[in-house]
Amino acid sequence: MTTLTLVSRHYCHLCQEMELALRPLAAEFGVDLEVVDVDADAALEARYDELVPVLLHDRLELCHYFLDVAKVRDYLSEIR
Repeated sequence: MTTLTLVSRHYCHLCQEMELALRPLAAEFGVDLEVVDVDADAALEARYDELVPVLLHDRLELCHYFLDVAKVRDYLSEIR
């Protein structure tokens, strides 16, 4: 099963918006969405602190700040 990882923080409205926008896309492609709190992991915070939200597949950064639906859709189509 493919898992996308959303590096997020609780009080971030952009993070909440990206998660809401990702849910239907993840369902459409049958992928899991894991939401990780950047503030709970020192390594993630050091890497992504000011970039959240960040959408990753494995270690590949797909987008940050805003969901690039076309890019993520194309990517998911390619890896299927």
